Amino acid sequence: MIRKFAALVLTATLSAAAPAWAQEKITRLVVAFPPGGPVDFVARTIAEQLGKELNQRVIIDNKPGANGAIGAQSVAQSAPDGMTLWLSSVGAVAINPVLYDKLAYDMQRDFAPVSLVVNNDELLVVNPGNPAKDAAEFVANAKKSSQPVAIASSGIGSIPHLAMEQLADATKANLLHVPYKGAAPAITDLIGGQVSAFFGDVPGLLPHVQSGKLRAIGIAAAKRHPLLPEVRTLAEQGLPGVDTNNWYALFAPAKTPPAVINALNEAVRRTLATPAISEKLRSSGAVPSASSPQELAAMLKRDTEKWGALVKAKKITPDS
Repeated sequence: MIRKFAALVLTATLSAAAPAWAQEKITRLVVAFPPGGPVDFVARTIAEQLGKELNQRVIIDNKPGANGAIGAQSVAQSAPDGMTLWLSSVGAVAINPVLYDKLAYDMQRDFAPVSLVVNNDELLVVNPGNPAKDAAEFVANAKKSSQPVAIASSGIGSIPHLAMEQLADATKANLLHVPYKGAAPAITDLIGGQVSAFFGDVPGLLPHVQSGKLRAIGIAAAKRHPLLPEVRTLAEQGLPGVDTNNWYALFAPAKTPPAVINALNEAVRRTLATPAISEKLRSSGAVPSASSPQELAAMLKRDTEKWGALVKAKKITPDS
């Protein structure tokens, strides 16, 4: 009954605007990053099954650029009929609003939360040649060093950057932020020994850890990751206060009817509960994590306040 209701709601909202000859119903899933990245991977993993749950086709529409603003604007300006969705990481929805003085979109004004999709724990990794066997030893060595210890990030104001700032605050270690234009070049330089460490999403780092190109020394989460059970949390190592989660979530345009939002939410829940989808996400290192729209709204509010406070305290700006 729920599945039929979801299909009926979305079909009804579309049919009012669609021409009579339009037989195939299509939902556009906007990803504000290029193809091949982690958000794109999650989008493509869920798209086909989500389409089945909605009884229509879901296509991926990559709109990278302007730190997510191009993709965000595209969705904000779309009809509020449930046929256009935005899959975003936490940065564009909870960090950008406090990092930039002016944004072309407003999360409260322009979007309606649909559901959380995955959680991504942040992993602290070093080059295998680094003498530190865990995060506690890494911090101890950093405190003894006469020079700041360089930690890479995927960019100013990114989750890896803010995780590094949390670690610096929690330990008072002398750490130097080295921003890159994305995680890939940061990881490349870490493997090459140009920087000392990097915080990153488990899915993006897992292959490098498993191959031995990088060594995981701590995880910034409340519990250990199931694919890396031997890696202790930072809190377990006596380093509390580093609390990061690069979650991905779905948003619809503001003013999307509550019935449509609820139908979409149920479809996302069924998609993530599908064994093949759940297993593919989990094997990558991501954790499938559906939520209610209200729970996502509360999470967005908490993270905007948390990261906003850190950005202001550290006086972080896009040009800093």
